[in-house]
Amino acid sequence: MKNYKYTLNLPKTKFPMKGNLISKEKKIIKTWNLKNIYKKIQKSKNKKKIYILHDGPIYANGHIHIGHAINKIIKDIIIKSKNLSGFNAPYIPGWDCHGLPIELEIEKKYGKPGIKISKSEFRKKCRIYANKQILIQKKEFIRLGVIADWKNPYLTMNYNTEANIINVFKKILKLGYLINGEKPIHWCINCQSSLSEAEIEYNNIKSLSLYILFKSIKNDKILNKFNIKKFTNDINLVIWTTTPWTLILNKAIAINPNEIYQLIKISNKYFILSKNTTINIIKLMKPKKWKIIAKCKGKKLEFCYFKHPFINLNVPIILSNHVNLYIGSGAVHIAPEHGLDDFLISKKYLIKTLTKVNKNGIYINGTHLLLDKKFIFDVNNIIIKLLKQNKNFLKKQKIIHKYPHCWRHKTKIFLRITPQWFINLNKNNLKEEIIKNIQKIKWIPSWGKLHMENMIKNRPDWCISRQRTWGVPITLIINKKNLKLHPDNIKIIENIIKVIKKKGTQEWWNLKIKNIIKEKKKYTKINDILDVWFDSGTTHYSIIKKRNEYKGNNSNLYIEGIDQYRGWFMSSLITSIIITGKSPYKEIITHGFVVDKKKKKMSKSVGNIIKPLDLIKKFSCDVLRLWVAYSEYTNEIIVSNKLLKKTTEIYRKIRNTIRFLLSNINDFKPNINLINYNKMIILDLYILNYTLKIQNKIKKAYDKYNFIKVIKYLIKFCTIKMGSFYFDIIKDRQYTNKKNSISRRSGQTVMFYILEFLVRWISPILSFTADEIWSYLPGYRSKFIFTEEWYNINYKFKKLKINFLKQIIKIKYKINKKIEILRKIKKIGSSLKANVIIYSNKKLIKCLNKFKKELHFIFIVSKIKLIILKKKKINNFKINIIISKKKKCNRCWHYSKKCNISKYIGICNRCIINIFGKGEIRKFI
Repeated sequence: MKNYKYTLNLPKTKFPMKGNLISKEKKIIKTWNLKNIYKKIQKSKNKKKIYILHDGPIYANGHIHIGHAINKIIKDIIIKSKNLSGFNAPYIPGWDCHGLPIELEIEKKYGKPGIKISKSEFRKKCRIYANKQILIQKKEFIRLGVIADWKNPYLTMNYNTEANIINVFKKILKLGYLINGEKPIHWCINCQSSLSEAEIEYNNIKSLSLYILFKSIKNDKILNKFNIKKFTNDINLVIWTTTPWTLILNKAIAINPNEIYQLIKISNKYFILSKNTTINIIKLMKPKKWKIIAKCKGKKLEFCYFKHPFINLNVPIILSNHVNLYIGSGAVHIAPEHGLDDFLISKKYLIKTLTKVNKNGIYINGTHLLLDKKFIFDVNNIIIKLLKQNKNFLKKQKIIHKYPHCWRHKTKIFLRITPQWFINLNKNNLKEEIIKNIQKIKWIPSWGKLHMENMIKNRPDWCISRQRTWGVPITLIINKKNLKLHPDNIKIIENIIKVIKKKGTQEWWNLKIKNIIKEKKKYTKINDILDVWFDSGTTHYSIIKKRNEYKGNNSNLYIEGIDQYRGWFMSSLITSIIITGKSPYKEIITHGFVVDKKKKKMSKSVGNIIKPLDLIKKFSCDVLRLWVAYSEYTNEIIVSNKLLKKTTEIYRKIRNTIRFLLSNINDFKPNINLINYNKMIILDLYILNYTLKIQNKIKKAYDKYNFIKVIKYLIKFCTIKMGSFYFDIIKDRQYTNKKNSISRRSGQTVMFYILEFLVRWISPILSFTADEIWSYLPGYRSKFIFTEEWYNINYKFKKLKINFLKQIIKIKYKINKKIEILRKIKKIGSSLKANVIIYSNKKLIKCLNKFKKELHFIFIVSKIKLIILKKKKINNFKINIIISKKKKCNRCWHYSKKCNISKYIGICNRCIINIFGKGEIRKFI
């Protein structure tokens, strides 16, 4: 026999090297949909302990972007890993359906509600539009391999959910947390509505800042405060502002009560400046000479009056700790209608407010002859002209600072006083209660705890009313004169909730006041809607407490982008503490924003966005999912084609490992060929033991949501422990030993077990590949990998008979290194041409001798010779390589004495035994 190829157990599998993933993934999704995989998973987990990851509702507008993809993939990985860990982890996706972006889209097409289209028809159009957007986004999320209850998602515009949102509103009202009042709120001219903190972004802008003079009315009083004699010159209090347009609305001047204020003489003029800012203003004015005349504490100047710089009005000095002592002049002008701090301090001093700017940012008639009907952001030159005419202009500067913008329109907003409905955050020590609960929550990253604490401490009452059309109505009846609530308002709300459950919120708008109450002339309906953050922030009640799948449990985890500290995390926390006294979640994870390779935040306006579906078309979904898992998602996440190409290489290494395993168990039937542990080869037991240890590490990494560690363990396992070590060693045994020998079946048993472990390790991340592998695995199994749990084997490893395999691996590494040097200088090709001599002490040689004739298999050389060194010339061991002069076996490729029998020419004695005899016996390797 000349050709011995057919006597070898060569690897064979239909599992392809190239995944052809893009096409295959689509087919797999079709199967998942056809077989209703989500329902099957839920059925298999029905009696398990429940784990709730509550999906923050995505806004129903536009195609998904890469940030959405990252968010949903991370959630999917968590859900699948929890199912593996034996939890019942339902995943119900959600959509936020009300609010301004949808309104604006409908306005573009049909015009403003109540003008070109009726409000009821407008709401119908909004609902239709939202439903269309949900279908688009749902399809795109499904393409990401996200398994969820796509047939029954939660929508904030569902009638039942709308009723539940109003129910939470009712509870908050009943507990006395709802207040009505006038406060300055963020106002967007484009939106024509108040904005919540979560709808604001702070961008750097270049602004005009002015230093302005307020002249003293009674010099004597001021001089007395500074303990100096009379003089006739004017005394000027310097104020600084970055909003010149608010000067017409000035009602007072605030200074810090604890700061030292100085009377400064500059060229026969006298100025009052804070001690802390004096030097900066002197540098700005650049006088030849200046002198400090006197000093006094800020609190002494309270109720000293000064003239308004360009209108006939005298304004007092009031005291406030909010005055910044590091920029400006240490004195700020107060316009209570357009600043929250201004409003609060004015309220303390009983200073009345008067609105002079309308919803379009225009000064109303009667404000000032030069300002009437002017846009507030266009009047800087007019203000400077008025100041100069009255000789109260000191200096101007251009400064760069952060200014609030509408997150939708990217336009500047302003604070405007309007009557609104607020949740009182100070009632019943609510803020303190929220902060107590924050301590009990696990925050990932850990800085989230302090961040949320500070946000709660510093935030004002929550304005929950919006002057828009598409949303959940504020179902209140109020007195026309005193704005007090109708005494039966709770009952009215309870009745309307029943109607809304059946017919939706339009029933509130249809409802006539005469059909609700008898005193119809005294009362009126509120036409405002609830802030959309109230809609999503109450889903802990409207969804989690109401859906049967959740069985009344609270959420374990919320995970969203970093911006949700002031959005969904915040609104959920506030509403839950009010109505239940507890946090709605046990853990919070935040992921960063997606940035491009230049670390610029991805944005449509910048034009640097990458669509996730475009990436899938190019790289496949599993590669995209692998990239997400291998990203430091709690920081800024960089996406680029280069990074995804690198990720593709990682994917290939994992796939090639799986292909090797599958190809080498092609004739393995677990019910027949499985080898008992006490008959296994020692090396196989060692690898199996190592696999179990890696599984424990991978499970812990999944539990801690540390997917980077999972990938690192996978890479190390596949490339180093398997590819470079175990696979290299067992190839000889698998290919050359008798087909049914214990030595071969032992290796196949371990490879079968490794596949069972490995397919589960990758399934939360490489879901499509795991599904594909599952269909190739031998033995009886369930239809889908996703109904399974972590694989385990019923064997407790005793201490291995040979406990120094790590030392052998060290020797193997040194042998490989020496062979590689010889290969580079072309003295050797295959490592099998090497004969290795190992010199060491008696103890190590004795241990190595336990391997007997099998030692050369682990080093993948043809012969090993062991020599004991009597003298301690070396530390531990020394290696010498000799090129074999024997002939190469045509079958196993080892170099040894050939058999002289003519019919076996070309093969070694070992191969003859393996082909024609009983087969060689392996014990260790």
